[in-house]
Amino acid sequence: MAALQQEVAACSRCRLRESATQTVFGEGNPQAKLMFVGEGPGAEEDRLGRPFVGAAGRLLDKILAAAGFAREEVYIANVVKCRPPKNRLPARDEVNACLPYLLRQLALIRPQIIVCLGALATQSLLDDKARISVVRGRWFDKYNAKIMATYHPAALLRDATKKRPVWEDMKQVRDLYRKLQ
Repeated sequence: MAALQQEVAACSRCRLRESATQTVFGEGNPQAKLMFVGEGPGAEEDRLGRPFVGAAGRLLDKILAAAGFAREEVYIANVVKCRPPKNRLPARDEVNACLPYLLRQLALIRPQIIVCLGALATQSLLDDKARISVVRGRWFDKYNAKIMATYHPAALLRDATKKRPVWEDMKQVRDLYRKLQ
């Protein structure tokens, strides 16, 4: 994992690295059975070099705790490893440049459950035409894991009506995780 992290830190596959302070590789238990994948780093993540540490990250921490998970027992990463300028969504070529790194993370960690947080993660890992409002709350088999898509915590900060569906999704994740123990 350390070699991959160094490779990501030296990456120049796209222009995102030019404007980023640093790469945000991911963090957590490298043998985690449960992995969360977001879109890309925001300003706080870029500054600190850690995923999900801004407002959306604090909400994710609360969601994890409510479902009975410690942040340290899961692994958290993003599709892209560098902050897009002005917190815009990553462009398709940027996703394509970074996706091999995420797939290698999946191969090294070998999670049994992957939760895609938001449309970009869902489209990157499941189907590039997937609509989060259609596929969320359902299980998919891919990457030798069960994959669940749900809304990104940032979406919950903008639209509180999405909190209930995310909680329903997280209960399914928790229940499957318990069965795997």
